Amino acid sequence: MKYELKYRGRGLRKCKICGNARGLIRSYNQYVCRRCFREVAKDLGFKKYS
Repeated sequence: MKYELKYRGRGLRKCKICGNARGLIRSYNQYVCRRCFREVAKDLGFKKYS
Protein backbone atom coordinates (compact mmCIF):
# COMPACT_ATOMS: atom_id res chain seq x y z
CA MET A 1 0.00 0.00 0.00
CA LYS A 2 1.43 3.33 -1.09
CA TYR A 3 1.51 6.19 1.43
CA GLU A 4 -0.12 9.35 0.09
CA LEU A 5 -0.01 12.83 1.58
CA LYS A 6 -3.29 14.18 2.88
CA TYR A 7 -2.39 17.81 2.11
CA ARG A 8 -0.31 19.33 -0.65
CA GLY A 9 0.98 22.73 -1.65
CA ARG A 10 1.93 25.72 0.47
CA GLY A 11 0.60 24.25 3.70
CA LEU A 12 3.37 21.68 3.79
CA ARG A 13 6.21 24.12 3.20
CA LYS A 14 7.05 26.15 6.28
CA CYS A 15 10.07 27.99 7.61
CA LYS A 16 12.40 25.74 9.59
CA ILE A 17 13.03 28.49 12.14
CA CYS A 18 9.74 30.28 12.81
CA GLY A 19 7.10 28.16 11.03
CA ASN A 20 5.93 30.94 8.71
CA ALA A 21 4.62 29.81 5.29
CA ARG A 22 4.97 33.16 3.49
CA GLY A 23 8.04 34.52 1.71
CA LEU A 24 9.82 31.17 1.72
CA ILE A 25 13.28 30.73 0.18
CA ARG A 26 13.33 27.19 -1.15
CA SER A 27 16.46 27.33 -3.29
CA TYR A 28 19.23 24.97 -2.23
CA ASN A 29 16.62 23.17 -0.08
CA GLN A 30 16.78 25.88 2.62
CA TYR A 31 13.08 26.36 3.48
CA VAL A 32 13.68 29.56 5.45
CA CYS A 33 11.40 32.62 5.29
CA ARG A 34 12.84 35.92 4.10
CA ARG A 35 12.83 37.47 7.58
CA CYS A 36 14.75 34.61 9.18
CA PHE A 37 17.05 34.50 6.15
CA ARG A 38 18.22 38.05 6.81
CA GLU A 39 19.24 37.04 10.32
CA VAL A 40 20.99 33.80 9.36
CA ALA A 41 22.43 34.72 5.93
CA LYS A 42 25.94 35.50 7.18
CA ASP A 43 26.17 32.19 9.01
CA LEU A 44 25.13 30.37 5.83
CA GLY A 45 27.89 32.08 3.84
CA PHE A 46 25.89 34.67 1.90
CA LYS A 47 27.29 38.16 1.39
CA LYS A 48 25.45 41.47 1.01
CA TYR A 49 26.88 43.49 -1.88
CA SER A 50 24.94 46.77 -1.69
